[in-house]
Amino acid sequence: MGGLCLFALGGALLASLPGTEFTLSWTHSIEKTEWRESWTAEAGRLRLVEARIRGAGAGMEPGPDARLTADGWMVWKPALPPQDSVTLAASGFTGEHRLCMAGECRPLSGWTGVTDRAVEMRACP
Repeated sequence: MGGLCLFALGGALLASLPGTEFTLSWTHSIEKTEWRESWTAEAGRLRLVEARIRGAGAGMEPGPDARLTADGWMVWKPALPPQDSVTLAASGFTGEHRLCMAGECRPLSGWTGVTDRAVEMRACP
């Protein structure tokens, strides 16, 4: 199958998306600033490729190798090992996560059909 699979906590498959590269974004709960992460699904795991934020603040410290881009983003490559899964909380403080894949961007609920519960991301088998 390959690609990105989205599950409800507890295991029910909500969506299986083709492709191995995706971007996840959300608004930071305190600073109200956008945070974006670029990921790949490879070898059965999720690998964080790049993180970027528009500014810094409480809980938003960029990595030590961060650089400021011309359009105002702090960009760096986080030192995070590949992950078996990543859980996205359903929080009224951050707003809904946004997932971009294969040139299409939607709120997470636009991919899963659910808005009121956490979603677990995993590489599809």
